[in-house]
Amino acid sequence: MTKSILITGGARSGKSALAERMTLTLGEPAVYIATAEAFDDEMAARIALHRSRRGPEWRTVAAPLDLAGALRDSDGGAPRLVDCLTLWLSNLMLADRDWEAAVADLCALIPQLTAPVVFVTNEVGSGIVPDNALARAYRDAAGLTNQRMAVACDDLWLCVAGYPMKVK
Repeated sequence: MTKSILITGGARSGKSALAERMTLTLGEPAVYIATAEAFDDEMAARIALHRSRRGPEWRTVAAPLDLAGALRDSDGGAPRLVDCLTLWLSNLMLADRDWEAAVADLCALIPQLTAPVVFVTNEVGSGIVPDNALARAYRDAAGLTNQRMAVACDDLWLCVAGYPMKVK
């Protein structure tokens, strides 16, 4: 049986660092499945910061759109860390892909996986209501994605100000 973990929290809550530590406790080497793309200097700097934290025990796989494919291709061995679901979701929405079908496929895939996987996602629904339709649609989609993933995963963690709390 696989071990699937979902870690959520706000921006700079410590969720990625927690996910990296948890993944390495599941085995080394590990696979880092990155969903981010560096479309500007600021995002390139964020990606570089994440890479600088990881050592030689990590192998990176880029999966900005085909997350399920990356999980299937990397299954059967090392534990995987997906960072992050909300960037993957925004990639799908901006590419005009059917995000609901992609999330359903991902949730259906999780119990079939043989190697552990840790997912990171942002909690985006705790702030103010966005002032434009695209931002509201994204916030709603992220909330629904997180709910569906929380059901599909074995464990759920919430990170607040660097402190993790097990929810499920």
